[in-house]
Formats: sequence, C-alpha cells, structure tokens
Amino acid sequence: MSRLARRWLKAIAYPVCTLAVALALYQLWFIAQILYWRDNNVGETRFMELRLEAMREKQPGARLQQQWVDYPRISVHLKRAIIAAEDAKFLDHEGFDWEGIQRAMERNQRRGQYVAGGSTISQQLAKNLFLSGERSVLRKMQEAIITGQLEWLLSKRRIFEIYLNVAEWGEGVFGAEAAARHYFGVSAAMLNPEQAARLAAMLPRPRYYDRHRDSPYLVQYSTTIRSRMEYVQIP
Repeated sequence: MSRLARRWLKAIAYPVCTLAVALALYQLWFIAQILYWRDNNVGETRFMELRLEAMREKQPGARLQQQWVDYPRISVHLKRAIIAAEDAKFLDHEGFDWEGIQRAMERNQRRGQYVAGGSTISQQLAKNLFLSGERSVLRKMQEAIITGQLEWLLSKRRIFEIYLNVAEWGEGVFGAEAAARHYFGVSAAMLNPEQAARLAAMLPRPRYYDRHRDSPYLVQYSTTIRSRMEYVQIP
C-alpha cells in the first residue's frame, strides 16, 4: 500500500469510527428507554410533545388529555377492535407484516401517491414513542430498528398495553382512558363493543374524526370492525 493510500485511510478512519460509536450510543439510548418501560409506565412520548407544541402555537394554555390505565382495566372489546382494525396478525408477526406492507405498496402504486403504509401496532408504537411524523428513508429505517428492539425486549402484551395508553384519539386526546371519557363519558373499562369499534375506526385519522364524528365512512368502517371482533385473539 502506498504512503498516499495509508494517509487517506488514516484520514477517514477517525471520523468513520466516531460516527459508528455515536450511532451505537444512539441505539443504546433507545434500548435503555425500552428496558425501563418493561416495569415503568410511559409518560409523554415524542409524538405527544410535537402535538402539544403545535396546539400551543394556536392556544398557549393547551394541555393534553391522557391518563395511564393498566391492561386489565381496558375493555376487552377495545383490545379486540384495535387488533381487528390495525393489525390482525399482531400475535403472529415479529413486528412487520410483510404481506400487509406489500399490499400497501401496491395500493400506493395504483393511486400514484402515498395512501397506505401497512404499519403494524409495533411500528406505530415505535414512531409514537421516539420519532417525528416526517416521511423519509432515514426515519423509516430508524422506525424499523426501534420496532425490532420493542419486539425483542418487550412482550406482546406490554407492547399492546403501551400502545393503548399512548395512541392519539383526537385533538390532544391520547390513550384509551382519555378517549373513552372524551367521546362517551365512560372509563376505558366500560366501553361496549359498538363504542370500541368506533374508537378503533378513528385511529387512522383521529383529529379529523374528532371534528367529523358523524362521517358516513366512520359509521360504515365501525360496522365492519364490529363484525370482525369476535374472531380476534388478544395478548
């Protein structure tokens, strides 16, 4: 190897190694957070922070509605409805529904625009906990890494429990307890099948359906989810 080549390798070795160490530490931070959440409840997620910032630009005193409730205190109907609507293979996959992703890509290609993402509950949770809503290759790569970490470090039940408590359900409304009280005036434990199906149907566009609660599509989709709920298995 020539002296020039050795100098060139030496010049790039330090920044490359520094970048590799920084990336490793960055991923270890995610792992440490997830390990903490094995036995401790999640407070404010990154997505909640971003939504609150946006709300306070219009209303400085805005606050989020969110209250953690443990898994047994959430209606089994809501659990069934969400899996029926969002991720029917939740108990079977390891974070990614490859068939669902393929179907979403085909729909997007036919429409000529992004209309469906095929994200699993684990992927949605990864995004909500740590990431922004931007659509970029780097963000999707980080989402995939965090999804793998969640599936590796947490049980399906714990992943679902956290999801139920941090999912967005309206303007400043997060989690099953806040959603149940916001829309129906009951606790998450008391949701009946019809109410559960309605909440599950809202998940793809929660802020829109918070403003358009009588949407014909929402009514129709709720009925479809209700018909699927009895066949669903939950963790």
